[in-house]
Amino acid sequence: MHISMSARLAATLLVTSALTAPALAQDTTEPAATVQPSTPQSTPAQTEAAPRDAAPDDAAAAPTEAAPVATQTTAREPQPQPEAGADWPFWGGGPNAQRYSPLGQITPENVGDLERAWVFHTGDLPEGSASDKYSPENTPVKVGDALLMCSAKNILISIDAATGEENWRYDPEVANEAIPYGASCRGVAVYTAPELPEDAPCKTRVVEGTLDARLIAVDSATGELCADFGENGQVDLWDGIGDKVPGWYAVTAPPAIVRGIAVTGAQVKDGQAEDAPSGVIRGYDAVTGELAWAWDLAAPEEMKDGPPEGETYTRGTPNMWTTATADEALGLVYLPLGNSAVDYWASNRSEAENKWSTSLVAIDVTTGEPAWSFQTVHKDVWDYDLGSQVTLIDYPGEGGDTVPAVILPSKQGDIYILNRETGEPLTPVGEIAVPSTGELEPDTLSQTQPTSEWHTLRKDPLEEKDMWGFSPIDQLWCRIQFRLSNYEGFYTPPSADKPWIQYPGYNGGNDWGSIAFDPEKGLIIANYNDVPNHNQLVPRAEADAKGWKPIYETDNAGTSSPEGAGDPQVGAPYAIDVNAGWRNDYTGVPCTAPPYGGIQAIDIETGETVWDRPLGTARRNGPFGIASRIPFTIGLPNNGGSVVTAGGLVFIGAATDNLFRAIDVETGETLWSDVLDQGPQANPISYEVNGEQYVLIGPGGHHFMETPVGDAVIAYKLPK
Repeated sequence: MHISMSARLAATLLVTSALTAPALAQDTTEPAATVQPSTPQSTPAQTEAAPRDAAPDDAAAAPTEAAPVATQTTAREPQPQPEAGADWPFWGGGPNAQRYSPLGQITPENVGDLERAWVFHTGDLPEGSASDKYSPENTPVKVGDALLMCSAKNILISIDAATGEENWRYDPEVANEAIPYGASCRGVAVYTAPELPEDAPCKTRVVEGTLDARLIAVDSATGELCADFGENGQVDLWDGIGDKVPGWYAVTAPPAIVRGIAVTGAQVKDGQAEDAPSGVIRGYDAVTGELAWAWDLAAPEEMKDGPPEGETYTRGTPNMWTTATADEALGLVYLPLGNSAVDYWASNRSEAENKWSTSLVAIDVTTGEPAWSFQTVHKDVWDYDLGSQVTLIDYPGEGGDTVPAVILPSKQGDIYILNRETGEPLTPVGEIAVPSTGELEPDTLSQTQPTSEWHTLRKDPLEEKDMWGFSPIDQLWCRIQFRLSNYEGFYTPPSADKPWIQYPGYNGGNDWGSIAFDPEKGLIIANYNDVPNHNQLVPRAEADAKGWKPIYETDNAGTSSPEGAGDPQVGAPYAIDVNAGWRNDYTGVPCTAPPYGGIQAIDIETGETVWDRPLGTARRNGPFGIASRIPFTIGLPNNGGSVVTAGGLVFIGAATDNLFRAIDVETGETLWSDVLDQGPQANPISYEVNGEQYVLIGPGGHHFMETPVGDAVIAYKLPK
């Protein structure tokens, strides 16, 4: 049992607030096989309890005046894509999601002079039942003179990129009850419709998915709803999913728009029940909002045009909660899929779940059918969802040629590089034997798992001597727990007789912040976590006695605890209890020694580490929860990504010390930092206005990371 947050804070000496893990966590097939569309499969096991009807009220808003009617619902011809430079037109920067800016005005030599240009406040702060559920994770895009963004509860906002003055806002009025683990809106997509007249309303539109599962389109110039999109500018993503249960099915990532098709998945709250909302992926016409296709992982043909009357998309299938990557040239969209909603029990899963879970899937947007897939975990029982957006690159080949490729990071720390036309690996992939003979599912779990033999962020297995504490008593307690736990290294199977150590935990490796890639220097910049989880399966009767109930029985009430910390897993014989970050039950201090997170530069040609540094200082940590203000670098858990610039700098927040910093891309040395009053768990961007380079971050804080929540968007530039 975990002690209260206040007790933990009082007891922690260092890294006090660092280790509550963010909750965004979620067959032996050939690891890189080109696959065909799956055949229909049986639905997952049904549970006894049926989700009850508890639909939130849809917000109503007046649309713009009638726009020219567009009737196209099929993919269009490929269009030229805007590049990152003066603008930051996509969530990942340019169309290749490299988080690279070609701007070079700010350099290692002058970054020390960087100062705040302006600060904007979204005004979206937690109230009432949302008080401990905010984690905005906001990354704006910049198009023309405007920054376009969404706040934690999906308020769409446009501000002047040079001054920070607000242009417009649209509030979809999302209810607190719709918040799943956290109120997060990672970003928006911007689409310019080639078939619309230049002066048509919504010629260029901003599209977002919401926590209450709507797809909303507004005019980028005015913020008014696009009348030609769906019903008065909105599409109801609950359509075909089943009875509404607020918080169980939510969208937290921007759609990927490929050839005019807006592709989205949704976050299905983990650990509730096997009979969970479907993980269906859907493509909508970006102008009309009409369904172009649906990819139901278990019934692709039957559900392609939506479920028949009275039916739903196949429930319980793996979902995609993170950001997909569009490939306009190939007409593909790359989907990093998660695991099934019941993460820690595999015996009841369907063939389709086993086939697609924790895989990168390339979907042809012209047909809605898979082109290829690559699975990173077979029969995942560790919640190793693929969280990172993949990055598109031209990978160096033989004779000076290049191969169109994707970089795929994983929570286990493995980094794969795949041919993006075929999915075949361009770097070595191994298949290692793993301890699959656990007492509970020895005939179900895979006996092997894929690993990257090119590069991994994963560290060596834990040993008893790695146990840690601030006093000999703390350390002894953790050593005892190590001996009392099941641990056979990487991929130790779940157990119920006693806890098992999962290392890395579900926050290990690279997550939704994704990597950055410097195409000029050929460097991958990857920040990562290095923390274990301490888990135990809990028999059904014991879980019932503890009062662990699924979301459809609780009205999504109560605090938002770390993912897996008392999840019922209805339909499976066991519930799950996860101690994320493996904190000492009595002191709240981690049982393993720092560093808990770092950042690396990796050579794209060799896969070798160029530099590797701990990320984060002890300035916010100290005895009994009192900040030491000591800038001692220890390496902290981090959440969010980086931007790398042609000026030779990496900008990153992410760590729980509330610093936004600039790092020398050549050496890894921190050259500049700014102290924020909220956690910088967001991705920064860089852009240019009137010949001046700006760097921007919308920190927002993060409840799971135990950093202060805020609503600031902060822009920096050099003084004139």
